[in-house]
Amino acid sequence: MNTLFSMLSLTLIFSTPIIITALGGLFSERSGVVNIALEGLMMIGAFSAATSVVLLEHLTPAAPWLALLLGMFFGALISVVHAYVSINLRANQVISGTAINLLAIGLTIYFAQIIFHQQRTDSFTRGFIKTTYPGLSSIPVIGPIFFTSMYSTAYLALALVAITWYVVYKTTFGLRLRASGENPQAVDSMGVSVKKMRYYGVIISGALAGLGGSIMVLTQDTQYTMATIHGTGFIALAALIFGKWNPWGVLGAGLFFGFSQVFGIYSGDFAFLAKFPDEFFYALPYVLTIVALIIFSGKSVGPKAAGEPYDVSKR
Repeated sequence: MNTLFSMLSLTLIFSTPIIITALGGLFSERSGVVNIALEGLMMIGAFSAATSVVLLEHLTPAAPWLALLLGMFFGALISVVHAYVSINLRANQVISGTAINLLAIGLTIYFAQIIFHQQRTDSFTRGFIKTTYPGLSSIPVIGPIFFTSMYSTAYLALALVAITWYVVYKTTFGLRLRASGENPQAVDSMGVSVKKMRYYGVIISGALAGLGGSIMVLTQDTQYTMATIHGTGFIALAALIFGKWNPWGVLGAGLFFGFSQVFGIYSGDFAFLAKFPDEFFYALPYVLTIVALIIFSGKSVGPKAAGEPYDVSKR
């Protein structure tokens, strides 16, 4: 039973960056802009956060939280490039997103070489630490999973799911955002700027992807390298599709993909799995991503105008 509790607790930790990044993709695609640049934006956020912690950890105990804000800022900043190319220049959004992914690899290595004289950041010691909450950790079932050796960033992910649901479905901003991805001509006819709403969606997407990357490096690593994100942005994109562009669906899909990563870690604890090579379990999250997309992509219908540049002449 303790093994199961540990697996579920670790699932929440591994799911956190996936969920947050997928929520970012939700804002962008709900506005009508496909954002496959989530991987690159996570890399930008992770590099920014790791660099910030290395430079600030000796100055303030709040360095990890400041690093999250900087990761969000630079993720949002780079996403402006994707927004401009996709919205103003009306370029192919998939190609633009791919370019951002490639750009992120080069940028992070380039600045790591300039700042640290190597193709990675220096190691840091003041990342986020796991906390056990007295009293709450004693609650049966819930306590060992949610309040024992848990990062505070996991609660942030759960809060962002609820906040995203409220913003997208219960506010005027959310209504306009969703309408921009469904019927932009109708939005424009009501005097609402489709271009502005799409910019909001993409920039929020960049900020949340940067936050997801920042959390990943500050909870699962001690430095940023080119392999730190290792495809998590693409898994987040799959979670967005698997979750049918709904915050609660994204939560469930994120937990599913997080569990697939944790399952590989604990595979040695199960005798019937011992005969499988370790490489099988390393590949499992990506295999399940492909399987989930094959099974559910045909049943998942995204925003109607996602991926289509807005043409005002079609009003």
